[in-house]
Amino acid sequence: LSLSLSAHMASHAASALPSLHKPDEEWRAILSPEQFRILRQKGTEMPGRGKYNKFYEKGTYLCAGCDTPLYKSSAKFDSGCGWPAFFEGLPGTVKQTPDADGQRIEITCAACGGHLGHVFKGEKFPTPTDERHCVNSVSLKFVPDKKKEQISLCTVT
Repeated sequence: LSLSLSAHMASHAASALPSLHKPDEEWRAILSPEQFRILRQKGTEMPGRGKYNKFYEKGTYLCAGCDTPLYKSSAKFDSGCGWPAFFEGLPGTVKQTPDADGQRIEITCAACGGHLGHVFKGEKFPTPTDERHCVNSVSLKFVPDKKKEQISLCTVT
């Protein structure tokens, strides 16, 4: 039995957030070394090499660490930066925190604290928010929208 995306989101909202915060040993056991480096140690993947950089299928992007839905494909755009870019996250799922040096704003998964990348504001991209969420592909998982099945009825005479 598969859950709809809204049911999946509701189950995450209802789950206790402390269970999503784990010691490094547990994260290392469930994440690949590259996912651990980026999500838990705030690393960055090489520009232009991420699998979702030039990827435009319809669906939802989830946190690779905890499966929390973060972005809809309808918010994705080609910024030319070399990483997937979104103009907004799903409500309440992406936390924004100024870096210690005050130069950038880090974005993390609000549920598990996994590092996603950085958000840049005021760059004048033609988007509704004038924000660019520059996200590491390694921090994401993609779930395609289900295609509506058409049922055709044949009448035999």
